[in-house]
Amino acid sequence: MAKGGYRGGPMGGGINANMIKQAQKMQQDMLKMQEEMENRTYDATVGGGMVKAVVNGKHSVVAMEINPEAVDPEDVEMLQDMIVAAVNEAMRKAEADASASMSKLTGSLNLGGLGGLF
Repeated sequence: MAKGGYRGGPMGGGINANMIKQAQKMQQDMLKMQEEMENRTYDATVGGGMVKAVVNGKHSVVAMEINPEAVDPEDVEMLQDMIVAAVNEAMRKAEADASASMSKLTGSLNLGGLGGLF
């Protein structure tokens, strides 16, 4: 090994203060975004308005509305399918919003070879 040891690259540097500040800002922005996402709600309506599901950013169902006309004792399976479809669509909306928000946050960063990981 050369006299003085390895210094982290051709410029002798490693992580500089600007990179540390950028990482700290990103961490703060991510925490703020996560809190905002958890407080948002996403809804989906299926069956021509017969069933509506509302989920939050924590992926918890917070409300369910079922039109009384959707309740047919002879066809319970259709109601179950509508409930599942409404919940899944609301969850998909929450996930898409989270993904879009994360892309906005990380899109402005120059992450070099790490960009594909986020």
